[in-house]
Amino acid sequence: MREKALDFLTPYTRLVEEEMQSILQTPPGELMPLYGMLQYHLGWVGPDFKDRISTTGKRLRPGLCLLACEAAGGDVNLAVPAAAAVELVHNFSLVHDDIEDRSPLRRSREAIWKLWGDALAINAGDALFTLAHLALQRLSQRGGSPSKVAESLAVFDGACLTLTEGQYLDLKYQKNTGVTTEMYLDMASKKTASLLAASAQLGAMLAAAEPRVVETFRLFGSALGMGFQIRDDILGIWGDPGKTGKGVGEDIFARKKSLPVVYALQEEKKQNKNDLSKMYAQPELGQEDVRAITSLLENYGAAEYADRLAQRFVDQALQALASLGLQNPAEEKLRRLASFLAERSR
Repeated sequence: MREKALDFLTPYTRLVEEEMQSILQTPPGELMPLYGMLQYHLGWVGPDFKDRISTTGKRLRPGLCLLACEAAGGDVNLAVPAAAAVELVHNFSLVHDDIEDRSPLRRSREAIWKLWGDALAINAGDALFTLAHLALQRLSQRGGSPSKVAESLAVFDGACLTLTEGQYLDLKYQKNTGVTTEMYLDMASKKTASLLAASAQLGAMLAAAEPRVVETFRLFGSALGMGFQIRDDILGIWGDPGKTGKGVGEDIFARKKSLPVVYALQEEKKQNKNDLSKMYAQPELGQEDVRAITSLLENYGAAEYADRLAQRFVDQALQALASLGLQNPAEEKLRRLASFLAERSR
């Protein structure tokens, strides 16, 4: 299910869904279950691989790509393969993240690894990564020149490498109580903001916008991605599991160095205390520990700090967009998208 606040994205995401379904057509025979797992993760089928309406996620990245293309004066149909590519590689990262974090749920359903095991889940993620690249090559079928396809691939591959670097840092920081807010922001700029930046950048590039406009859209997407990640951190601790699709305290159980935790650890150190750092260093955490840690975060004002910073990044994104002086329906939708990310509850 998608939030009604994002209904304005429906015409764009419908184009992307059709493109992805074309790319992920199920072959007959032995390979059918592999594609069934991919379609399950994308929200099209259940674990029995039967067609059904399920939860497909918000499809923010492809929506951002197509809106940026349209706002910059381009034809969204030409950018659909790029939009499909960013969504597929995003889902590749989610499949692997769930394995690495041992997250049992994704969008209120069991994660691929939980249903079919680590080995098949890793392979499914690899398939999504490869299919994302094949999707991007479809730009040539929409009239994209060889040079434009190559330029798009360079941006796309750069984002793929950067988000993988960000995930490495995220995993590394789980056992490091000395992580600073600056280190966190660098990690988030790689893990999350890089792909949103590339989504907007690709959209503007495929609209044949001038370099200054393309760069501004990249900055818009990057700032939006930072706000999105910080809001995600807040929801990972204080969000409603019925809306987020994640378990209660899942990020704390995984010892995630999300922004509220990093900020609180810094504040604790300033006050020469170590209650939070000691609890985070325990070999195992129970529900009582999660509640105690959440209480400490609240005492240090971590939620308020994270909320202010998330809003600051969203404001930066809106300022970048405003600097272009665009006045068209797609630009208005981009502003609505930014407002949604600033206020979302899932």
